[in-house]
Amino acid sequence: MGRKDVITKEYMEDTEVFADVFNHMIYKGEKVIDPKNLKELDTANVIIPYEADGAEVPYQKYRDVFKILCAMEDENAVYLLLGVENQSNVHYAMPVKNMVYDSLEYAAQVQKVEASHKKARKEKEPKEKKPDSAEFLSGFYREDRLLPIITVVVYFGADSWDAPRSLHEMLIVQDESILSLVPDYRINLIAPGEMSEEELELFTSNFREVMQFIKYSKDTEKLSQLVEENTAFETMDRKAVRVMEEMTGMKIEKEVEEEKVNVCKAIQGIEEKGRIAGLAEGRAAGLAEGKEALEREQKLTKFLLCDNRIDDLKRALDDSAFRQKLLEEYGID
Repeated sequence: MGRKDVITKEYMEDTEVFADVFNHMIYKGEKVIDPKNLKELDTANVIIPYEADGAEVPYQKYRDVFKILCAMEDENAVYLLLGVENQSNVHYAMPVKNMVYDSLEYAAQVQKVEASHKKARKEKEPKEKKPDSAEFLSGFYREDRLLPIITVVVYFGADSWDAPRSLHEMLIVQDESILSLVPDYRINLIAPGEMSEEELELFTSNFREVMQFIKYSKDTEKLSQLVEENTAFETMDRKAVRVMEEMTGMKIEKEVEEEKVNVCKAIQGIEEKGRIAGLAEGRAAGLAEGKEALEREQKLTKFLLCDNRIDDLKRALDDSAFRQKLLEEYGID
């Protein structure tokens, strides 16, 4: 796992941020999902597919962050399985990648249900009904249900997501008659570069500032304005700042022992360093340009002296247009 993957995974494991992402995606920013009701799940999906000879081969995939939601609604427990895939770069096969993760998790749920029924029958639990032949063969009873899975792709890049967003977009065939029989699979995407200010404002955790910072990271003027006008940047969480640094390539200065970071001061420091670097670069460019001009004029002087054009040399000293004409005449660039 690369550095960016580690940093974004650690950040997205924060239940406040995780809940914020799904409240935005599902409930348009309304705080329905309580971070306290989120529980961490094993990110490894294990399924046992069968080879041609009947041998069982474990097949394992790993999500970035995976949690279960236990909420209360009308006195009934409502469960959701929520997964996040962090992307520092565009992934051109994302629909298939997510489809595999979700399919494996659904298959694992079916296996757990089947194992539960087998255990109940073996221990002759009174609540376990006697299955009919179809239920016995499938291991999944008529009244059994699966937990819904929602996976959100969080793209930590400033550019637009130019990769497919659904399985149908990836297919070589685009005949509607054929596609109507091919189940589609679309991704749920958060890409800051594509989101409006109104959409970004619906986030309520520091995820909002992280997305805004990334969105404007290539526009120094807008980024400075954003940071200066938003007081939230004065006390940013260190994990959030690490994500901002890693994804934009900016080095944000932090106090060693402070838990919160004042991004405003850091940005001002970056701007000042950039201004000084720009002045130094300008001076260097000016010196180089002056040196080249001097070398051209020295060459012109030698040519004019060799050709005994003394009058033209005197005139060229005071007449820049005439001097340029002579430079072109002698082919001096």
